[in-house]
Amino acid sequence: MSQPSQELFGHLLSPQADGRVDLKRGRVVLRDGWIESVESVEHTGSTAGAQRFDESGVNSRSCVISPGFVDAHLHLPQFDSIGADGLSLLDWLNTQVFPAEARWADANYASAMSRRVAARLLASGTTGVCAFATVHHVATLAAMRGLEAFGLHGYVGQTLMNRGGPPELNRTTSQLLEELAATPAAGSIRPIVSPRFALSCSMDLMQGAAQLAHERDWPVQTHYAETVPECQRVREAFGEDSYLSVYDRAGLLGPRTLLAHAVWMSDHERARLAESGTVVAHCPTANLFLNSGLMDLASMRTAGVRMALGSDVAGGPDVCMVRVARAMLETARDRALMVGTSRRVPSEGVPTAADCWWQITRGNAEMLGMADAGRIEPGCRADLVVLTPADGPSATPAWLSQPDPLAALLYGFDERWIERVYARGQVAFRR
Repeated sequence: MSQPSQELFGHLLSPQADGRVDLKRGRVVLRDGWIESVESVEHTGSTAGAQRFDESGVNSRSCVISPGFVDAHLHLPQFDSIGADGLSLLDWLNTQVFPAEARWADANYASAMSRRVAARLLASGTTGVCAFATVHHVATLAAMRGLEAFGLHGYVGQTLMNRGGPPELNRTTSQLLEELAATPAAGSIRPIVSPRFALSCSMDLMQGAAQLAHERDWPVQTHYAETVPECQRVREAFGEDSYLSVYDRAGLLGPRTLLAHAVWMSDHERARLAESGTVVAHCPTANLFLNSGLMDLASMRTAGVRMALGSDVAGGPDVCMVRVARAMLETARDRALMVGTSRRVPSEGVPTAADCWWQITRGNAEMLGMADAGRIEPGCRADLVVLTPADGPSATPAWLSQPDPLAALLYGFDERWIERVYARGQVAFRR
Protein backbone atom coordinates (compact mmCIF):
# COMPACT_ATOMS: atom_id res chain seq x y z
CA MET A 1 0.00 0.00 0.00
CA SER A 2 1.45 3.35 -1.03
CA GLN A 3 2.31 5.75 1.78
CA PRO A 4 1.79 9.53 1.76
CA SER A 5 4.75 11.45 0.42
CA GLN A 6 7.07 13.41 2.70
CA GLU A 7 8.69 16.71 1.79
CA LEU A 8 12.02 17.81 3.22
CA PHE A 9 13.50 21.28 2.79
CA GLY A 10 17.01 22.53 3.43
CA HIS A 11 20.49 22.94 1.97
CA LEU A 12 20.98 19.82 -0.13
CA LEU A 13 24.47 18.34 -0.03
CA SER A 14 24.43 16.70 -3.43
CA PRO A 15 27.45 14.65 -4.66
CA GLN A 16 27.80 14.64 -8.44
CA ALA A 17 29.11 12.04 -10.89
CA ASP A 18 32.24 14.10 -11.62
CA GLY A 19 33.28 14.29 -7.95
CA ARG A 20 31.85 17.73 -7.25
CA VAL A 21 29.54 18.30 -4.29
CA ASP A 22 26.80 20.88 -4.81
CA LEU A 23 25.26 22.68 -1.85
CA LYS A 24 22.04 24.50 -2.60
CA ARG A 25 18.61 24.99 -1.13
CA GLY A 26 16.07 22.51 -2.29
CA ARG A 27 13.10 20.27 -1.72
CA VAL A 28 13.22 16.47 -1.58
CA VAL A 29 10.03 14.43 -1.90
CA LEU A 30 10.06 10.89 -0.47
CA ARG A 31 7.54 8.18 -1.26
CA ASP A 32 7.50 4.47 -0.38
CA GLY A 33 11.18 4.41 0.63
CA TRP A 34 12.52 6.17 -2.46
CA ILE A 35 13.32 9.70 -3.53
CA GLU A 36 10.47 10.67 -5.81
CA SER A 37 11.65 14.14 -6.86
CA VAL A 38 14.26 16.79 -6.11
CA GLU A 39 14.04 20.46 -6.99
CA SER A 40 15.96 23.60 -6.21
CA VAL A 41 13.91 26.27 -4.47
CA GLU A 42 14.74 29.90 -3.87
CA HIS A 43 13.17 29.96 -0.41
CA THR A 44 13.02 26.80 1.66
CA GLY A 45 10.91 28.33 4.40
CA SER A 46 7.61 28.40 2.52
CA THR A 47 4.68 28.19 4.90
CA ALA A 48 3.31 24.75 4.04
CA GLY A 49 6.61 22.99 3.61
CA ALA A 50 8.30 24.55 6.62
CA GLN A 51 5.39 23.70 8.91
CA ARG A 52 5.52 20.06 7.90
CA PHE A 53 9.29 19.93 8.20
CA ASP A 54 9.46 21.79 11.50
CA GLU A 55 7.10 19.52 13.42
CA SER A 56 10.16 17.82 14.94
CA GLY A 57 11.91 21.09 15.69
CA VAL A 58 14.19 21.30 12.66
CA ASN A 59 14.75 24.72 11.12
CA SER A 60 14.53 24.21 7.37
CA ARG A 61 16.36 27.49 6.71
CA SER A 62 19.54 26.31 8.44
CA CYS A 63 19.51 22.51 8.07
CA VAL A 64 21.66 20.45 5.72
CA ILE A 65 20.29 17.32 4.05
CA SER A 66 22.97 14.81 3.09
CA PRO A 67 22.76 11.34 1.58
CA GLY A 68 23.16 8.68 4.22
CA PHE A 69 26.80 7.86 4.90
CA VAL A 70 28.30 4.62 3.61
CA ASP A 71 31.00 2.77 5.58
CA ALA A 72 33.07 0.57 3.29
CA HIS A 73 34.77 -1.48 6.02
CA LEU A 74 33.78 -2.40 9.58
CA HIS A 75 33.45 -5.37 11.93
CA LEU A 76 30.07 -5.87 13.62
CA PRO A 77 31.24 -8.01 16.58
CA GLN A 78 34.02 -5.58 17.49
CA PHE A 79 31.96 -2.54 18.51
CA ASP A 80 32.37 -3.33 22.21
CA SER A 81 36.15 -3.49 21.71
CA ILE A 82 36.57 0.15 20.66
CA GLY A 83 39.43 1.84 22.50
CA ALA A 84 41.58 -1.20 23.39
CA ASP A 85 44.78 0.81 23.05
CA GLY A 86 48.50 0.15 23.15
CA LEU A 87 48.70 -3.05 21.12
CA SER A 88 50.13 -3.98 17.75
CA LEU A 89 47.76 -5.43 15.14
CA LEU A 90 48.52 -9.11 15.70
CA ASP A 91 48.55 -8.80 19.52
CA TRP A 92 45.31 -6.81 19.36
CA LEU A 93 43.67 -9.58 17.34
CA ASN A 94 44.71 -12.27 19.80
CA THR A 95 43.85 -10.48 23.04
CA GLN A 96 40.85 -8.33 22.09
CA VAL A 97 39.23 -9.26 18.81
CA PHE A 98 39.21 -13.05 18.82
CA PRO A 99 37.59 -13.25 22.31
CA ALA A 100 34.94 -10.74 21.20
CA GLU A 101 34.19 -12.73 18.07
CA ALA A 102 34.05 -16.02 19.99
CA ARG A 103 30.99 -14.69 21.85
CA TRP A 104 29.07 -14.90 18.58
CA ALA A 105 28.89 -18.67 18.99
CA ASP A 106 25.65 -17.68 20.73
CA ALA A 107 23.42 -16.60 17.85
CA ASN A 108 21.00 -14.83 20.22
CA TYR A 109 23.87 -12.72 21.53
CA ALA A 110 24.93 -11.96 17.95
CA SER A 111 21.39 -10.94 16.99
CA ALA A 112 21.01 -8.61 19.95
CA MET A 113 24.44 -7.05 19.40
CA SER A 114 23.78 -6.54 15.69
CA ARG A 115 20.61 -4.60 16.45
CA ARG A 116 22.48 -2.51 18.99
CA VAL A 117 25.21 -1.83 16.42
CA ALA A 118 22.61 -0.94 13.79
CA ALA A 119 21.11 1.67 16.12
CA ARG A 120 24.53 3.16 16.78
CA LEU A 121 25.39 3.31 13.09
CA LEU A 122 22.16 5.11 12.30
CA ALA A 123 22.71 7.57 15.14
CA SER A 124 26.03 8.42 13.45
CA GLY A 125 24.40 8.91 10.05
CA THR A 126 25.50 5.60 8.49
CA THR A 127 22.85 3.88 6.39
CA GLY A 128 25.02 1.65 4.16
CA VAL A 129 27.73 -0.81 5.21
CA CYS A 130 30.23 -3.39 4.04
CA ALA A 131 30.87 -5.47 7.15
CA PHE A 132 32.50 -8.59 8.53
CA ALA A 133 30.59 -10.80 10.95
CA THR A 134 32.38 -13.87 12.40
CA VAL A 135 33.07 -17.48 11.41
CA HIS A 136 29.70 -18.46 12.88
CA HIS A 137 27.19 -19.12 10.10
CA VAL A 138 23.97 -18.85 12.13
CA ALA A 139 25.23 -15.70 13.84
CA THR A 140 26.07 -14.16 10.47
CA LEU A 141 22.54 -14.80 9.22
CA ALA A 142 21.15 -13.27 12.42
CA ALA A 143 23.35 -10.20 11.96
CA MET A 144 22.16 -9.74 8.40
CA ARG A 145 18.54 -9.89 9.53
CA GLY A 146 19.23 -7.52 12.40
CA LEU A 147 20.73 -4.81 10.20
CA GLU A 148 18.01 -5.19 7.59
CA ALA A 149 15.30 -4.80 10.24
CA PHE A 150 16.70 -1.35 11.08
CA GLY A 151 16.64 -0.25 7.44
CA LEU A 152 20.35 -0.48 6.65
CA HIS A 153 21.58 -1.82 3.33
CA GLY A 154 24.83 -3.24 2.00
CA TYR A 155 26.87 -6.37 2.65
CA VAL A 156 27.66 -8.63 5.59
CA GLY A 157 30.05 -11.54 5.26
CA GLN A 158 30.76 -14.67 7.30
CA THR A 159 34.45 -14.50 8.16
CA LEU A 160 36.49 -17.20 6.45
CA MET A 161 39.47 -18.47 8.46
CA ASN A 162 40.86 -21.97 8.81
CA ARG A 163 44.08 -21.19 10.67
CA GLY A 164 45.87 -18.54 12.68
CA GLY A 165 43.15 -18.08 15.29
CA PRO A 166 42.10 -19.84 18.48
CA PRO A 167 40.63 -23.34 17.97
CA GLU A 168 37.08 -22.13 18.57
CA LEU A 169 37.34 -19.76 15.60
CA ASN A 170 39.07 -21.99 13.08
CA ARG A 171 36.92 -23.98 10.66
CA THR A 172 37.65 -26.44 7.88
CA THR A 173 37.76 -25.23 4.31
CA SER A 174 34.84 -27.43 3.29
CA GLN A 175 32.59 -26.26 6.14
CA LEU A 176 33.26 -22.60 5.45
CA LEU A 177 32.64 -22.86 1.72
CA GLU A 178 29.47 -24.95 2.19
CA GLU A 179 28.07 -22.48 4.72
CA LEU A 180 28.97 -19.52 2.54
CA ALA A 181 27.26 -21.06 -0.47
CA ALA A 182 24.11 -21.53 1.63
CA THR A 183 23.92 -17.86 2.67
CA PRO A 184 20.82 -16.07 1.37
CA ALA A 185 20.32 -12.32 1.18
CA ALA A 186 18.32 -10.72 3.98
CA GLY A 187 16.39 -8.11 2.05
CA SER A 188 18.74 -5.21 1.42
CA ILE A 189 21.65 -6.91 3.24
CA ARG A 190 23.48 -9.21 0.84
CA PRO A 191 26.29 -11.78 1.26
CA ILE A 192 29.91 -10.94 0.55
CA VAL A 193 32.83 -13.38 0.35
CA SER A 194 35.08 -12.51 3.30
CA PRO A 195 38.46 -14.23 3.79
CA ARG A 196 39.85 -12.58 6.91
CA PHE A 197 43.38 -12.12 5.54
CA ALA A 198 46.15 -14.28 4.16
CA LEU A 199 47.54 -15.32 7.56
CA SER A 200 44.12 -16.71 8.53
CA CYS A 201 43.50 -18.61 5.29
CA SER A 202 45.13 -21.44 3.39
CA MET A 203 45.55 -21.08 -0.34
CA ASP A 204 42.84 -23.66 -1.02
CA LEU A 205 40.36 -21.68 1.09
CA MET A 206 41.15 -18.43 -0.73
CA GLN A 207 40.94 -20.11 -4.12
CA GLY A 208 37.64 -21.75 -3.21
CA ALA A 209 36.31 -18.41 -1.99
CA ALA A 210 37.36 -16.71 -5.22
CA GLN A 211 35.68 -19.41 -7.30
CA LEU A 212 32.44 -19.10 -5.34
CA ALA A 213 32.51 -15.31 -5.68
CA HIS A 214 32.87 -15.71 -9.44
CA GLU A 215 30.10 -18.30 -9.72
CA ARG A 216 27.63 -16.26 -7.63
CA ASP A 217 28.76 -12.84 -8.85
CA TRP A 218 29.32 -11.86 -5.21
CA PRO A 219 31.78 -9.20 -4.08
CA VAL A 220 34.86 -9.98 -1.99
CA GLN A 221 36.37 -8.23 1.03
CA THR A 222 39.59 -8.94 2.90
CA HIS A 223 42.52 -7.21 4.60
CA TYR A 224 45.83 -6.39 3.01
CA ALA A 225 49.22 -4.86 3.89
CA GLU A 226 48.17 -3.20 7.12
CA THR A 227 51.49 -3.55 8.97
CA VAL A 228 55.10 -4.34 8.13
CA PRO A 229 55.28 -7.51 10.30
CA GLU A 230 52.09 -8.81 8.67
CA CYS A 231 53.53 -8.31 5.18
CA GLN A 232 56.74 -10.09 6.12
CA ARG A 233 54.90 -13.06 7.60
CA VAL A 234 52.64 -13.40 4.56
CA ARG A 235 55.60 -13.45 2.15
CA GLU A 236 57.33 -16.09 4.27
CA ALA A 237 54.20 -18.23 4.68
CA PHE A 238 53.36 -18.34 0.98
CA GLY A 239 56.82 -18.00 -0.58
CA GLU A 240 55.79 -15.02 -2.70
CA ASP A 241 57.74 -11.86 -3.53
CA SER A 242 54.85 -9.66 -2.43
CA TYR A 243 51.72 -9.83 -0.31
CA LEU A 244 49.56 -8.90 -3.30
CA SER A 245 50.92 -11.84 -5.29
CA VAL A 246 49.25 -14.17 -2.78
CA TYR A 247 45.81 -12.72 -3.48
CA ASP A 248 46.57 -12.58 -7.19
CA ARG A 249 47.45 -16.26 -7.27
CA ALA A 250 44.28 -17.05 -5.32
CA GLY A 251 42.17 -15.25 -7.92
CA LEU A 252 40.85 -12.71 -5.43
CA LEU A 253 41.70 -9.49 -7.30
CA GLY A 254 39.18 -7.69 -9.49
CA PRO A 255 36.67 -4.83 -9.71
CA ARG A 256 34.37 -6.38 -7.10
CA THR A 257 37.12 -6.95 -4.52
CA LEU A 258 37.70 -4.61 -1.59
CA LEU A 259 41.11 -4.68 0.15
CA ALA A 260 41.13 -2.92 3.51
CA HIS A 261 44.17 -0.82 4.51
CA ALA A 262 46.87 -1.25 1.82
CA VAL A 263 49.37 0.86 3.76
CA TRP A 264 52.67 -0.85 2.92
CA MET A 265 52.93 -1.24 -0.84
CA SER A 266 55.35 -0.92 -3.72
CA ASP A 267 54.74 0.99 -6.94
CA HIS A 268 54.42 -2.37 -8.70
CA GLU A 269 51.66 -3.46 -6.33
CA ARG A 270 49.79 -0.19 -6.81
CA ALA A 271 50.04 -0.62 -10.57
CA ARG A 272 48.67 -4.16 -10.31
CA LEU A 273 45.74 -2.96 -8.19
CA ALA A 274 44.92 -0.31 -10.75
CA GLU A 275 45.24 -2.76 -13.63
CA SER A 276 42.89 -5.26 -11.97
CA GLY A 277 40.36 -2.61 -10.92
CA THR A 278 40.56 -3.77 -7.30
CA VAL A 279 39.20 -1.30 -4.75
CA VAL A 280 41.19 -0.27 -1.67
CA ALA A 281 39.27 0.64 1.50
CA HIS A 282 41.38 3.31 3.21
CA CYS A 283 40.97 3.14 7.01
CA PRO A 284 42.89 6.16 8.35
CA THR A 285 41.54 6.19 11.91
CA ALA A 286 42.38 2.51 12.37
CA ASN A 287 45.85 2.91 10.91
CA LEU A 288 46.53 5.71 13.37
CA PHE A 289 45.00 3.96 16.37
CA LEU A 290 46.99 0.75 15.86
CA ASN A 291 50.15 2.61 14.78
CA SER A 292 50.11 0.75 11.49
CA GLY A 293 51.28 3.61 9.30
CA LEU A 294 50.07 6.42 7.03
CA MET A 295 48.71 5.42 3.65
CA ASP A 296 50.31 7.16 0.68
CA LEU A 297 47.05 8.43 -0.81
CA ALA A 298 48.87 10.63 -3.33
CA SER A 299 50.62 7.61 -4.86
CA MET A 300 47.34 5.68 -4.91
CA ARG A 301 45.68 8.47 -6.86
CA THR A 302 48.60 8.83 -9.22
CA ALA A 303 48.52 5.08 -9.94
CA GLY A 304 44.78 5.19 -10.58
CA VAL A 305 43.77 2.85 -7.76
CA ARG A 306 40.05 2.90 -7.03
CA MET A 307 39.45 4.09 -3.46
CA ALA A 308 36.82 3.69 -0.76
CA LEU A 309 36.83 4.72 2.91
CA GLY A 310 36.07 2.68 6.03
CA SER A 311 35.88 3.14 9.78
CA ASP A 312 37.31 -0.35 10.49
CA VAL A 313 35.60 -0.44 13.87
CA ALA A 314 37.04 -1.51 16.26
CA GLY A 315 40.50 -0.98 14.84
CA GLY A 316 39.19 2.49 14.15
CA PRO A 317 37.68 4.17 17.23
CA ASP A 318 35.32 6.48 15.30
CA VAL A 319 31.93 5.24 14.17
CA CYS A 320 30.87 8.41 12.35
CA MET A 321 32.13 8.56 8.78
CA VAL A 322 32.53 12.34 8.83
CA ARG A 323 35.33 11.94 11.36
CA VAL A 324 36.88 9.16 9.29
CA ALA A 325 36.77 11.41 6.22
CA ARG A 326 38.50 14.20 8.11
CA ALA A 327 41.19 11.71 9.16
CA MET A 328 41.67 10.81 5.48
CA LEU A 329 42.39 14.45 4.69
CA GLU A 330 44.68 14.93 7.68
CA THR A 331 46.63 11.73 6.96
CA ALA A 332 47.26 12.86 3.38
CA ARG A 333 48.28 16.31 4.63
CA ASP A 334 50.67 14.82 7.19
CA ARG A 335 52.35 12.73 4.50
CA ALA A 336 52.63 15.80 2.28
CA LEU A 337 54.39 17.64 5.11
CA MET A 338 56.72 14.69 5.66
CA VAL A 339 57.93 14.85 2.06
CA GLY A 340 58.29 18.64 2.15
CA THR A 341 55.13 19.77 0.38
CA SER A 342 53.99 23.15 1.63
CA ARG A 343 50.78 23.07 3.65
CA ARG A 344 49.65 26.21 1.85
CA VAL A 345 50.04 24.56 -1.53
CA PRO A 346 48.47 21.10 -1.07
CA SER A 347 49.73 18.36 -3.31
CA GLU A 348 47.43 16.59 -5.74
CA GLY A 349 47.11 13.73 -3.28
CA VAL A 350 45.58 15.83 -0.48
CA PRO A 351 41.78 15.62 -0.70
CA THR A 352 39.54 18.65 -0.29
CA ALA A 353 36.55 18.89 2.03
CA ALA A 354 34.34 18.26 -0.98
CA ASP A 355 36.32 15.07 -1.70
CA CYS A 356 35.61 13.93 1.86
CA TRP A 357 31.85 14.46 1.66
CA TRP A 358 31.75 12.85 -1.78
CA GLN A 359 33.71 9.82 -0.61
CA ILE A 360 31.47 8.93 2.35
CA THR A 361 28.34 9.23 0.22
CA ARG A 362 28.39 8.68 -3.54
CA GLY A 363 32.04 7.61 -3.72
CA ASN A 364 31.74 4.70 -1.31
CA ALA A 365 28.37 3.71 -2.76
CA GLU A 366 29.82 3.52 -6.26
CA MET A 367 32.87 1.54 -5.16
CA LEU A 368 30.57 -0.99 -3.45
CA GLY A 369 28.24 -1.27 -6.42
CA MET A 370 25.33 0.42 -4.64
CA ALA A 371 23.80 2.06 -7.68
CA ASP A 372 20.78 3.48 -5.85
CA ALA A 373 22.56 4.96 -2.80
CA GLY A 374 24.80 7.88 -1.85
CA ARG A 375 22.91 10.47 -3.91
CA ILE A 376 19.97 12.85 -3.59
CA GLU A 377 18.36 12.05 -6.92
CA PRO A 378 15.00 10.66 -8.06
CA GLY A 379 14.95 6.88 -8.01
CA CYS A 380 17.54 6.57 -5.23
CA ARG A 381 16.95 5.09 -1.80
CA ALA A 382 15.46 7.58 0.64
CA ASP A 383 18.46 7.30 2.98
CA LEU A 384 19.14 10.81 4.26
CA VAL A 385 20.82 12.59 7.15
CA VAL A 386 19.34 15.86 8.41
CA LEU A 387 21.96 18.08 10.08
CA THR A 388 21.43 21.36 11.95
CA PRO A 389 24.88 22.98 12.18
CA ALA A 390 23.46 26.38 13.14
CA ASP A 391 21.46 25.18 16.16
CA GLY A 392 22.27 23.81 19.60
CA PRO A 393 25.32 23.84 21.91
CA SER A 394 27.73 22.88 19.13
CA ALA A 395 26.40 25.40 16.64
CA THR A 396 28.44 26.74 13.74
CA PRO A 397 26.06 29.54 12.74
CA ALA A 398 28.32 31.16 10.16
CA TRP A 399 29.15 28.00 8.24
CA LEU A 400 27.33 29.04 5.08
CA SER A 401 29.24 32.35 4.83
CA GLN A 402 32.66 30.72 5.08
CA PRO A 403 34.93 30.67 1.98
CA ASP A 404 34.36 26.89 1.82
CA PRO A 405 31.09 25.91 3.57
CA LEU A 406 31.87 22.22 3.11
CA ALA A 407 35.15 22.66 5.00
CA ALA A 408 33.30 24.49 7.78
CA LEU A 409 30.91 21.55 8.05
CA LEU A 410 33.74 19.00 7.97
CA TYR A 411 35.95 20.59 10.61
CA GLY A 412 33.16 21.84 12.83
CA PHE A 413 31.15 18.64 12.64
CA ASP A 414 29.49 17.45 15.83
CA GLU A 415 27.27 14.38 15.99
CA ARG A 416 24.78 16.47 17.98
CA TRP A 417 24.02 18.14 14.64
CA ILE A 418 22.33 14.93 13.49
CA GLU A 419 18.65 15.62 14.03
CA ARG A 420 17.18 12.79 12.00
CA VAL A 421 18.28 9.90 9.85
CA TYR A 422 15.99 8.40 7.24
CA ALA A 423 16.44 4.79 6.15
CA ARG A 424 14.17 3.57 3.35
CA GLY A 425 12.13 6.74 3.81
CA GLN A 426 11.38 6.09 7.48
CA VAL A 427 12.81 8.01 10.41
CA ALA A 428 15.33 5.51 11.78
CA PHE A 429 16.92 7.92 14.24
CA ARG A 430 15.62 11.08 15.83
CA ARG A 431 17.59 13.13 18.31
